[in-house]
Amino acid sequence: MTAETNSLFEAVVSQINAACERLNVKDAYRLRLGKCERELTTNFPVKMDDGTVKIFTGFRVQHSDSRGPAKGGIRYHPDVTLDETKALAARMTLKTAVANIPYGGAKGAVICNPELMSQNELERLTRRYATEISILIGPESDIPAPDVGTNPQIMAWIMDTYSMAKGYSIPAVVTGKPLEIGGSKGRFEATGRGCTVIAKLAAKQKHMSLEGATVAVQGFGNVGSAAAKWLAREGCRVIAVTDVKGSVYNSKGLDIEALLNYRNGAGGGFVIGFKGGEAMGNGNAKLANAELLALPCDILVPAALENQITAANAAQVKAKIVVEGANGPTTPEASKILYDNGVYVIPDILANIGGVIVSYFEWVQNIESFFWEEEEINDKQRRIMTNAFTEVLEISKAEKTDMRTAACMLAVKRVVAAMSTRGIYP
Repeated sequence: MTAETNSLFEAVVSQINAACERLNVKDAYRLRLGKCERELTTNFPVKMDDGTVKIFTGFRVQHSDSRGPAKGGIRYHPDVTLDETKALAARMTLKTAVANIPYGGAKGAVICNPELMSQNELERLTRRYATEISILIGPESDIPAPDVGTNPQIMAWIMDTYSMAKGYSIPAVVTGKPLEIGGSKGRFEATGRGCTVIAKLAAKQKHMSLEGATVAVQGFGNVGSAAAKWLAREGCRVIAVTDVKGSVYNSKGLDIEALLNYRNGAGGGFVIGFKGGEAMGNGNAKLANAELLALPCDILVPAALENQITAANAAQVKAKIVVEGANGPTTPEASKILYDNGVYVIPDILANIGGVIVSYFEWVQNIESFFWEEEEINDKQRRIMTNAFTEVLEISKAEKTDMRTAACMLAVKRVVAAMSTRGIYP
Protein backbone atom coordinates (compact mmCIF):
# COMPACT_ATOMS: atom_id res chain seq x y z
CA MET A 1 0.00 0.00 0.00
CA THR A 2 1.30 3.45 -0.88
CA ALA A 3 1.23 6.61 1.22
CA GLU A 4 -1.33 8.15 -1.12
CA THR A 5 -3.96 5.57 -0.10
CA ASN A 6 -4.57 4.94 3.59
CA SER A 7 -7.03 2.12 3.03
CA LEU A 8 -7.68 -0.15 0.08
CA PHE A 9 -11.30 -0.50 1.14
CA GLU A 10 -11.74 3.27 1.47
CA ALA A 11 -10.33 3.65 -2.04
CA VAL A 12 -13.05 1.35 -3.42
CA VAL A 13 -15.71 3.12 -1.36
CA SER A 14 -14.58 6.46 -2.78
CA GLN A 15 -15.18 5.10 -6.29
CA ILE A 16 -18.60 3.81 -5.25
CA ASN A 17 -19.47 7.17 -3.70
CA ALA A 18 -18.43 9.00 -6.86
CA ALA A 19 -20.71 6.75 -8.89
CA CYS A 20 -23.54 7.27 -6.38
CA GLU A 21 -23.16 11.03 -6.72
CA ARG A 22 -23.35 10.88 -10.52
CA LEU A 23 -26.41 8.62 -10.30
CA ASN A 24 -28.12 10.69 -7.57
CA VAL A 25 -28.33 7.59 -5.38
CA LYS A 26 -30.09 8.05 -2.04
CA ASP A 27 -27.89 8.20 1.05
CA ALA A 28 -29.43 5.01 2.48
CA TYR A 29 -28.05 2.94 -0.41
CA ARG A 30 -24.73 4.77 -0.50
CA LEU A 31 -24.22 4.12 3.21
CA ARG A 32 -25.02 0.43 2.78
CA LEU A 33 -22.53 0.09 -0.06
CA GLY A 34 -19.91 1.79 2.10
CA LYS A 35 -19.98 -1.07 4.61
CA CYS A 36 -19.47 -4.82 4.39
CA GLU A 37 -22.45 -6.87 5.50
CA ARG A 38 -20.40 -9.49 7.34
CA GLU A 39 -16.77 -9.70 8.43
CA LEU A 40 -15.37 -12.85 10.03
CA THR A 41 -11.88 -12.95 11.55
CA THR A 42 -10.65 -16.29 12.81
CA ASN A 43 -7.44 -17.30 14.61
CA PHE A 44 -6.87 -21.01 14.37
CA PRO A 45 -4.12 -23.56 15.18
CA VAL A 46 -2.37 -25.75 12.62
CA LYS A 47 0.03 -28.57 13.40
CA MET A 48 3.19 -28.23 11.32
CA ASP A 49 5.28 -31.08 9.96
CA ASP A 50 7.90 -30.70 12.70
CA GLY A 51 5.25 -31.20 15.39
CA THR A 52 4.98 -27.56 16.42
CA VAL A 53 1.68 -25.68 16.40
CA LYS A 54 1.27 -22.30 14.73
CA ILE A 55 -1.63 -19.88 14.97
CA PHE A 56 -2.87 -18.48 11.67
CA THR A 57 -5.30 -15.64 11.07
CA GLY A 58 -7.94 -15.87 8.37
CA PHE A 59 -10.82 -13.76 7.10
CA ARG A 60 -14.07 -14.19 5.20
CA VAL A 61 -15.90 -11.02 4.23
CA GLN A 62 -19.27 -10.61 2.52
CA HIS A 63 -19.71 -7.12 1.12
CA SER A 64 -23.18 -7.53 -0.41
CA ASP A 65 -25.64 -10.29 -1.20
CA SER A 66 -28.42 -8.07 -2.55
CA ARG A 67 -28.17 -9.55 -6.05
CA GLY A 68 -27.63 -13.17 -5.01
CA PRO A 69 -25.22 -15.44 -3.10
CA ALA A 70 -21.90 -13.82 -2.20
CA LYS A 71 -19.03 -14.83 -4.51
CA GLY A 72 -15.31 -14.37 -4.16
CA GLY A 73 -11.92 -16.02 -4.04
CA ILE A 74 -9.63 -17.02 -1.19
CA ARG A 75 -6.14 -15.53 -1.00
CA TYR A 76 -3.13 -17.05 0.79
CA HIS A 77 -0.48 -14.36 1.20
CA PRO A 78 1.88 -13.26 4.00
CA ASP A 79 0.87 -9.59 3.71
CA VAL A 80 -2.90 -9.89 3.26
CA THR A 81 -5.02 -7.84 5.69
CA LEU A 82 -8.66 -7.50 6.68
CA ASP A 83 -8.77 -4.12 4.93
CA GLU A 84 -7.49 -5.69 1.70
CA THR A 85 -10.01 -8.52 2.00
CA LYS A 86 -12.85 -6.02 2.46
CA ALA A 87 -11.68 -4.09 -0.61
CA LEU A 88 -11.55 -7.25 -2.70
CA ALA A 89 -15.04 -8.25 -1.51
CA ALA A 90 -16.40 -4.84 -2.54
CA ARG A 91 -14.74 -5.17 -5.94
CA MET A 92 -16.45 -8.55 -6.36
CA THR A 93 -19.82 -6.90 -5.76
CA LEU A 94 -19.01 -4.48 -8.57
CA LYS A 95 -17.64 -7.18 -10.88
CA THR A 96 -20.61 -9.50 -10.64
CA ALA A 97 -22.95 -6.56 -11.22
CA VAL A 98 -20.99 -5.39 -14.29
CA ALA A 99 -21.12 -8.95 -15.65
CA ASN A 100 -24.82 -9.03 -14.74
CA ILE A 101 -24.63 -12.47 -13.13
CA PRO A 102 -26.77 -13.18 -10.04
CA TYR A 103 -24.11 -12.91 -7.36
CA GLY A 104 -22.98 -10.50 -4.68
CA GLY A 105 -19.41 -9.96 -3.54
CA ALA A 106 -17.21 -11.73 -0.99
CA LYS A 107 -13.55 -12.52 -0.37
CA GLY A 108 -11.50 -14.72 1.92
CA ALA A 109 -7.87 -14.78 2.99
CA VAL A 110 -5.34 -16.42 5.28
CA ILE A 111 -2.16 -14.69 6.39
CA CYS A 112 0.47 -17.26 5.41
CA ASN A 113 3.22 -17.93 2.88
CA PRO A 114 2.16 -21.02 0.91
CA GLU A 115 5.58 -21.19 -0.78
CA LEU A 116 7.16 -22.03 2.59
CA MET A 117 4.62 -24.70 3.51
CA SER A 118 4.49 -28.37 2.57
CA GLN A 119 1.45 -29.91 0.88
CA ASN A 120 0.48 -31.60 4.15
CA GLU A 121 0.71 -28.31 6.06
CA LEU A 122 -1.33 -26.53 3.40
CA GLU A 123 -3.99 -29.23 3.55
CA ARG A 124 -4.26 -29.03 7.34
CA LEU A 125 -4.41 -25.23 7.22
CA THR A 126 -7.03 -25.27 4.46
CA ARG A 127 -9.27 -27.82 6.14
CA ARG A 128 -9.20 -25.95 9.45
CA TYR A 129 -9.83 -22.59 7.73
CA ALA A 130 -12.70 -24.14 5.75
CA THR A 131 -14.22 -25.40 9.00
CA GLU A 132 -13.90 -21.95 10.59
CA ILE A 133 -15.67 -20.16 7.70
CA SER A 134 -18.28 -22.91 7.18
CA ILE A 135 -20.74 -20.79 9.18
CA LEU A 136 -20.78 -18.39 6.21
CA ILE A 137 -20.05 -20.37 3.05
CA GLY A 138 -22.45 -22.63 1.18
CA PRO A 139 -23.78 -23.22 -2.36
CA GLU A 140 -26.73 -20.92 -1.70
CA SER A 141 -25.01 -18.33 0.50
CA ASP A 142 -21.31 -17.77 -0.30
CA ILE A 143 -19.21 -19.60 -2.88
CA PRO A 144 -15.37 -19.33 -2.64
CA ALA A 145 -12.92 -19.74 -5.53
CA PRO A 146 -9.12 -19.62 -6.06
CA ASP A 147 -7.17 -16.37 -5.85
CA VAL A 148 -3.52 -15.42 -5.26
CA GLY A 149 -1.74 -18.27 -3.48
CA THR A 150 -4.55 -20.81 -3.88
CA ASN A 151 -5.38 -23.31 -6.60
CA PRO A 152 -7.81 -26.09 -7.65
CA GLN A 153 -6.34 -28.54 -5.12
CA ILE A 154 -7.06 -26.14 -2.26
CA MET A 155 -10.63 -25.75 -3.55
CA ALA A 156 -10.91 -29.55 -3.55
CA TRP A 157 -9.92 -29.69 0.14
CA ILE A 158 -12.48 -27.00 0.99
CA MET A 159 -15.21 -28.83 -0.92
CA ASP A 160 -14.33 -32.12 0.77
CA THR A 161 -14.18 -30.59 4.26
CA TYR A 162 -17.55 -28.88 3.83
CA SER A 163 -19.08 -32.05 2.37
CA MET A 164 -17.82 -34.26 5.19
CA ALA A 165 -19.51 -31.99 7.73
CA LYS A 166 -22.79 -32.26 5.81
CA GLY A 167 -22.53 -35.99 5.19
CA TYR A 168 -22.75 -35.88 1.39
CA SER A 169 -20.85 -34.33 -1.53
CA ILE A 170 -21.65 -30.70 -2.31
CA PRO A 171 -19.58 -29.70 -5.36
CA ALA A 172 -21.32 -26.31 -5.73
CA VAL A 173 -19.86 -24.96 -2.47
CA VAL A 174 -16.72 -23.79 -4.31
CA THR A 175 -15.69 -23.13 -7.90
CA GLY A 176 -12.31 -23.47 -9.57
CA LYS A 177 -12.19 -27.15 -8.58
CA PRO A 178 -10.37 -29.92 -10.45
CA LEU A 179 -12.42 -31.48 -13.26
CA GLU A 180 -12.50 -34.81 -11.41
CA ILE A 181 -14.82 -33.45 -8.72
CA GLY A 182 -17.05 -31.12 -10.67
CA GLY A 183 -14.78 -28.39 -11.99
CA SER A 184 -15.61 -26.68 -15.26
CA LYS A 185 -13.69 -26.87 -18.49
CA GLY A 186 -12.14 -23.52 -19.31
CA ARG A 187 -12.10 -22.27 -15.73
CA PHE A 188 -8.34 -22.27 -15.09
CA GLU A 189 -7.51 -19.81 -17.88
CA ALA A 190 -10.85 -17.94 -17.79
CA THR A 191 -9.58 -14.68 -16.26
CA GLY A 192 -6.57 -14.35 -18.57
CA ARG A 193 -8.58 -15.40 -21.60
CA GLY A 194 -11.21 -12.82 -20.65
CA CYS A 195 -8.51 -10.13 -20.51
CA THR A 196 -7.78 -10.96 -24.14
CA VAL A 197 -11.45 -10.61 -25.08
CA ILE A 198 -11.46 -7.15 -23.47
CA ALA A 199 -8.11 -6.17 -24.99
CA LYS A 200 -9.48 -7.00 -28.43
CA LEU A 201 -12.57 -4.82 -27.84
CA ALA A 202 -10.46 -1.98 -26.44
CA ALA A 203 -8.04 -2.14 -29.38
CA LYS A 204 -10.97 -1.83 -31.78
CA GLN A 205 -12.04 1.38 -30.03
CA LYS A 206 -8.51 2.71 -30.52
CA HIS A 207 -8.44 1.57 -34.16
CA MET A 208 -5.54 -0.71 -33.29
CA SER A 209 -4.93 -4.15 -34.72
CA LEU A 210 -3.80 -6.87 -32.31
CA GLU A 211 -1.65 -8.32 -35.07
CA GLY A 212 1.85 -7.18 -34.17
CA ALA A 213 0.73 -5.10 -31.18
CA THR A 214 3.36 -5.03 -28.43
CA VAL A 215 2.36 -6.28 -24.98
CA ALA A 216 3.97 -6.17 -21.53
CA VAL A 217 2.59 -8.36 -18.73
CA GLN A 218 3.31 -7.73 -15.05
CA GLY A 219 2.74 -10.94 -13.12
CA PHE A 220 3.10 -14.32 -14.83
CA GLY A 221 0.82 -16.33 -12.57
CA ASN A 222 -2.50 -17.86 -13.56
CA VAL A 223 -3.97 -14.62 -14.96
CA GLY A 224 -0.88 -13.06 -16.52
CA SER A 225 0.40 -16.21 -18.17
CA ALA A 226 -3.00 -17.02 -19.67
CA ALA A 227 -3.40 -13.44 -20.90
CA ALA A 228 0.06 -13.57 -22.51
CA LYS A 229 -0.73 -16.92 -24.11
CA TRP A 230 -4.05 -15.83 -25.61
CA LEU A 231 -2.80 -12.40 -26.68
CA ALA A 232 0.11 -14.09 -28.48
CA ARG A 233 -2.37 -16.36 -30.25
CA GLU A 234 -4.20 -13.23 -31.41
CA GLY A 235 -0.98 -12.11 -33.10
CA CYS A 236 0.37 -9.82 -30.39
CA ARG A 237 4.10 -9.55 -29.75
CA VAL A 238 4.59 -10.08 -26.00
CA ILE A 239 7.89 -8.31 -25.34
CA ALA A 240 8.19 -8.54 -21.54
CA VAL A 241 6.86 -10.42 -18.53
CA THR A 242 7.74 -10.31 -14.84
CA ASP A 243 6.97 -12.37 -11.75
CA VAL A 244 7.96 -12.17 -8.09
CA LYS A 245 11.45 -13.53 -8.72
CA GLY A 246 12.51 -12.17 -12.07
CA SER A 247 11.77 -10.99 -15.58
CA VAL A 248 12.40 -11.65 -19.24
CA TYR A 249 12.43 -9.15 -22.11
CA ASN A 250 12.78 -9.53 -25.85
CA SER A 251 11.99 -6.59 -28.15
CA LYS A 252 11.31 -9.00 -31.02
CA GLY A 253 8.75 -10.89 -28.96
CA LEU A 254 8.93 -13.78 -26.52
CA ASP A 255 8.02 -17.34 -27.44
CA ILE A 256 5.21 -17.61 -24.89
CA GLU A 257 4.61 -21.34 -25.38
CA ALA A 258 8.32 -22.01 -24.77
CA LEU A 259 8.29 -19.68 -21.76
CA LEU A 260 5.29 -21.50 -20.28
CA ASN A 261 7.04 -24.85 -20.79
CA TYR A 262 10.16 -23.47 -19.10
CA ARG A 263 8.21 -22.00 -16.16
CA ASN A 264 6.30 -25.24 -15.63
CA GLY A 265 9.49 -27.30 -15.89
CA ALA A 266 13.09 -26.21 -15.45
CA GLY A 267 12.08 -22.75 -14.18
CA GLY A 268 10.41 -24.23 -11.11
CA GLY A 269 7.36 -22.01 -11.53
CA PHE A 270 9.21 -18.81 -12.44
CA VAL A 271 10.50 -17.07 -15.59
CA ILE A 272 13.97 -16.21 -14.29
CA GLY A 273 16.69 -17.90 -16.35
CA PHE A 274 14.64 -18.29 -19.54
CA LYS A 275 17.06 -18.16 -22.49
CA GLY A 276 14.61 -16.60 -24.96
CA GLY A 277 15.20 -13.09 -23.63
CA GLU A 278 17.16 -11.01 -21.15
CA ALA A 279 16.43 -9.95 -17.59
CA MET A 280 15.30 -6.40 -16.83
CA GLY A 281 16.18 -4.23 -13.85
CA ASN A 282 19.74 -5.63 -13.67
CA GLY A 283 18.25 -8.88 -12.43
CA ASN A 284 16.38 -7.21 -9.55
CA ALA A 285 12.70 -8.26 -9.57
CA LYS A 286 11.46 -5.03 -7.97
CA LEU A 287 13.36 -2.85 -10.43
CA ALA A 288 12.21 -5.08 -13.30
CA ASN A 289 8.56 -4.51 -12.37
CA ALA A 290 9.11 -0.76 -12.34
CA GLU A 291 10.88 -0.94 -15.70
CA LEU A 292 8.12 -3.07 -17.24
CA LEU A 293 5.38 -0.61 -16.25
CA ALA A 294 7.25 2.16 -18.07
CA LEU A 295 8.00 0.21 -21.26
CA PRO A 296 6.80 1.73 -24.53
CA CYS A 297 4.13 -0.73 -25.68
CA ASP A 298 0.63 -0.88 -27.11
CA ILE A 299 -0.97 -2.90 -24.30
CA LEU A 300 0.06 -3.18 -20.65
CA VAL A 301 -1.47 -5.93 -18.53
CA PRO A 302 -0.84 -5.42 -14.80
CA ALA A 303 -1.73 -8.89 -13.48
CA ALA A 304 0.12 -8.98 -10.14
CA LEU A 305 -1.16 -7.31 -6.94
CA GLU A 306 -2.83 -4.06 -5.86
CA ASN A 307 -1.38 -0.55 -6.11
CA GLN A 308 1.29 -1.17 -8.73
CA ILE A 309 0.54 1.96 -10.75
CA THR A 310 0.57 4.91 -8.37
CA ALA A 311 0.84 8.69 -8.43
CA ALA A 312 4.62 8.19 -8.29
CA ASN A 313 4.93 6.23 -11.54
CA ALA A 314 1.69 6.75 -13.51
CA ALA A 315 3.19 9.52 -15.64
CA GLN A 316 5.87 7.07 -16.78
CA VAL A 317 3.34 4.62 -18.25
CA LYS A 318 3.75 4.73 -22.04
CA ALA A 319 1.21 2.05 -22.98
CA LYS A 320 -1.72 3.07 -25.15
CA ILE A 321 -4.09 0.62 -23.44
CA VAL A 322 -3.99 -0.75 -19.89
CA VAL A 323 -6.01 -3.92 -19.26
CA GLU A 324 -6.17 -4.54 -15.50
CA GLY A 325 -5.78 -8.27 -15.00
CA ALA A 326 -5.15 -7.85 -11.26
CA ASN A 327 -7.55 -6.48 -8.68
CA GLY A 328 -6.93 -2.81 -7.95
CA PRO A 329 -3.52 -2.47 -9.64
CA THR A 330 -4.06 1.27 -10.17
CA THR A 331 -4.66 3.76 -7.35
CA PRO A 332 -7.39 6.42 -7.75
CA GLU A 333 -4.75 9.13 -8.03
CA ALA A 334 -2.87 7.21 -10.72
CA SER A 335 -6.09 6.50 -12.58
CA LYS A 336 -6.69 10.23 -13.02
CA ILE A 337 -3.14 10.77 -14.27
CA LEU A 338 -3.48 8.00 -16.84
CA TYR A 339 -6.81 9.39 -18.04
CA ASP A 340 -5.39 12.90 -18.37
CA ASN A 341 -2.45 11.47 -20.34
CA GLY A 342 -4.76 9.74 -22.79
CA VAL A 343 -4.08 6.17 -21.65
CA TYR A 344 -7.14 3.99 -22.30
CA VAL A 345 -7.62 2.05 -19.05
CA ILE A 346 -9.99 -0.90 -18.85
CA PRO A 347 -10.63 -1.31 -15.11
CA ASP A 348 -10.39 -4.54 -13.16
CA ILE A 349 -14.15 -4.70 -12.52
CA LEU A 350 -14.57 -5.11 -16.28
CA ALA A 351 -11.25 -6.45 -17.55
CA ASN A 352 -10.91 -9.47 -15.26
CA ILE A 353 -14.54 -10.60 -14.88
CA GLY A 354 -13.83 -13.66 -17.04
CA GLY A 355 -12.95 -15.75 -13.99
CA VAL A 356 -16.14 -15.08 -12.06
CA ILE A 357 -18.23 -15.58 -15.18
CA VAL A 358 -16.88 -19.10 -15.70
CA SER A 359 -17.10 -19.71 -11.95
CA TYR A 360 -20.79 -18.91 -12.32
CA PHE A 361 -20.99 -21.44 -15.17
CA GLU A 362 -19.29 -24.05 -12.95
CA TRP A 363 -21.77 -23.37 -10.13
CA VAL A 364 -24.72 -23.74 -12.53
CA GLN A 365 -23.31 -26.97 -13.94
CA ASN A 366 -22.83 -28.37 -10.42
CA ILE A 367 -26.41 -27.54 -9.45
CA GLU A 368 -27.79 -29.04 -12.66
CA SER A 369 -25.35 -32.00 -12.66
CA PHE A 370 -24.93 -31.38 -16.39
CA PHE A 371 -21.66 -30.22 -17.92
CA TRP A 372 -20.88 -28.17 -21.01
CA GLU A 373 -18.10 -28.45 -23.56
CA GLU A 374 -15.27 -25.92 -23.43
CA GLU A 375 -16.21 -24.35 -26.76
CA GLU A 376 -19.68 -23.55 -25.42
CA ILE A 377 -18.22 -22.14 -22.19
CA ASN A 378 -15.76 -19.90 -24.04
CA ASP A 379 -18.51 -18.67 -26.35
CA LYS A 380 -20.85 -17.84 -23.47
CA GLN A 381 -18.03 -16.06 -21.63
CA ARG A 382 -17.14 -14.02 -24.70
CA ARG A 383 -20.75 -12.94 -25.24
CA ILE A 384 -21.23 -11.84 -21.62
CA MET A 385 -17.95 -9.91 -21.61
CA THR A 386 -18.75 -8.25 -24.94
CA ASN A 387 -22.15 -7.17 -23.63
CA ALA A 388 -20.55 -5.80 -20.45
CA PHE A 389 -17.91 -3.87 -22.40
CA THR A 390 -20.55 -2.41 -24.72
CA GLU A 391 -22.74 -1.28 -21.81
CA VAL A 392 -19.81 0.34 -20.01
CA LEU A 393 -18.64 2.00 -23.22
CA GLU A 394 -22.09 3.49 -23.82
CA ILE A 395 -22.12 5.00 -20.32
CA SER A 396 -18.57 6.27 -20.77
CA LYS A 397 -19.54 8.10 -23.97
CA ALA A 398 -22.86 9.41 -22.63
CA GLU A 399 -21.32 10.68 -19.39
CA LYS A 400 -18.06 11.79 -21.01
CA THR A 401 -16.06 9.93 -18.38
CA ASP A 402 -13.43 7.20 -18.16
CA MET A 403 -14.24 3.50 -18.35
CA ARG A 404 -13.57 2.97 -14.63
CA THR A 405 -16.19 5.48 -13.56
CA ALA A 406 -18.61 4.16 -16.18
CA ALA A 407 -18.16 0.56 -15.02
CA CYS A 408 -18.68 1.58 -11.42
CA MET A 409 -21.83 3.48 -12.37
CA LEU A 410 -23.25 0.44 -14.17
CA ALA A 411 -22.50 -1.81 -11.19
CA VAL A 412 -23.87 0.59 -8.57
CA LYS A 413 -27.04 1.13 -10.59
CA ARG A 414 -27.71 -2.61 -10.66
CA VAL A 415 -26.92 -3.21 -6.98
CA VAL A 416 -29.04 -0.25 -5.88
CA ALA A 417 -31.92 -1.49 -8.05
CA ALA A 418 -31.77 -4.84 -6.24
CA MET A 419 -31.64 -3.16 -2.83
CA SER A 420 -34.57 -0.92 -3.70
CA THR A 421 -36.68 -3.79 -5.03
CA ARG A 422 -36.00 -6.00 -2.00
CA GLY A 423 -36.53 -3.27 0.59
CA ILE A 424 -35.33 -3.47 4.18
CA TYR A 425 -36.19 -6.33 6.53
CA PRO A 426 -38.18 -6.28 8.79
